[in-house]
Amino acid sequence: MAASIVSQTVARGLRGASAKHLFLDKFKCAQVSSRRWLNLQEYQSKKLMQESGVTVQRFYVADNAPDALQAAKRLGAKEIVLKAQILAGGRGKGVFDSGLKGGVHLTKDPSVVGELANRMLGYSLTTKQTPKEGVKVKMVMVAEALDITRETYFAILMDRACNGPVMVGSPQGGMDIEEVADKTPELIFKEVIDIFEGVRDDQALRMAANLGFKGPLERQAADQIKRLYDLFLKVDATQVEVNPLGETPEGQVVCFDAKINFDDNAEFRQKAVFALDDMSESDPTETEAAKWDLKYIGLDGNIACFVNGAGLAMATCDIIDLHGGKPANFLDLGGGVKEKQVYEAFKLLTADPKVEAILVNIFGGIVNCAIIANGITKACRELELKVPLVVRLEGGYSTGGATTTTLHPTYTLFDCSTHYHPRALSVLNSIFISLLFTSPPLLCHMHHFLHFLHLSTFYEWSVLFHTGLILSILFLNSVQ
Repeated sequence: MAASIVSQTVARGLRGASAKHLFLDKFKCAQVSSRRWLNLQEYQSKKLMQESGVTVQRFYVADNAPDALQAAKRLGAKEIVLKAQILAGGRGKGVFDSGLKGGVHLTKDPSVVGELANRMLGYSLTTKQTPKEGVKVKMVMVAEALDITRETYFAILMDRACNGPVMVGSPQGGMDIEEVADKTPELIFKEVIDIFEGVRDDQALRMAANLGFKGPLERQAADQIKRLYDLFLKVDATQVEVNPLGETPEGQVVCFDAKINFDDNAEFRQKAVFALDDMSESDPTETEAAKWDLKYIGLDGNIACFVNGAGLAMATCDIIDLHGGKPANFLDLGGGVKEKQVYEAFKLLTADPKVEAILVNIFGGIVNCAIIANGITKACRELELKVPLVVRLEGGYSTGGATTTTLHPTYTLFDCSTHYHPRALSVLNSIFISLLFTSPPLLCHMHHFLHFLHLSTFYEWSVLFHTGLILSILFLNSVQ
């Protein structure tokens, strides 16, 4: 069965491209990117490039209109570009709630920069990549505007097939590189870099020539390429993309834009770089989840998912979606989880006003189910859980952990450590629904149902229920 819209969206979110926004047309959901992947503002990326000797436009940053005006005067440029700094594309065509149209403005009169900045700072800018309410602008970049006579594309990225970094370039820059690769693949050039040797002079010159730089500009472009590779190594990047790498009428090679992706496993040695992320545009729940090493992505449904393992988490979301429900989130505990993390995860889920039920679906192959059960017990008692809760624990210590756990008496705990034949679905589903609506709800154990219904006579136990199908259907029918 093809992956559903939920798993596709979550997978895209987990891959974490810079400034990525999750849009679920079906659920009308929009969320900003997760804390797991570092996203830097444009001016921050350009500052890193500047510190590595890469040529960029002269620029200043301001957080108030008077400073923006002074920066424009200090530049002394023929033309100035004022850019709102948010982690979203399409800024030039965006609209502010102040009424100002466009998050990027060009002017030859420095005196108007202050007025423009005054209508940007403190106001929300809405683009095709932001939530519908927009993103509040807290910083603007005041930069020298340069003419571009020719645009090229250049990137350095880690390539699994080559077991190391690769340079990719095209003389067709300033546009979607995927479109270039699709329509004119002969204009895409690649150079594999020996990680121990680095970028050789002949490689840099060959790439510069392939990009179309001629005469003195070829050597200048080759020098910029080598400096970009130095930056790539210095900050533990997985990608440095410049589009466009441009040529000016004055004969200068300039990096006009930059997108840098970082290896988050190197955070421990890139503290200065990661400290640049102020998290002001990140979803607060996702930010809090990251503090506890929880992988969380908010969705727009009403059934909270509490799962271990990204694959099982996406499958659980898919099952809910398949049966007409709406998952409220993607939450992956991962392996090695502690009781404190379980408790904090429940705090996040219960704080979401959209959540009307919680589904816990745990496979004990990578976690100790007793730890999960104890964490849930603590959360139920201390957080005064007020929504229906269904727990499925399968694998290591599942029976011991769940059977010895006594939850708050108003909630129902199911320990689905036994598998069911599909023919039992309708019977179990009816019992589950009746239990959820029993007043007060009951504390139950699945083995009691098996004994009561004599379901042990069923054969051909289906692995389909390893993914918690029964519990998902239960929720879908009870909370919709």
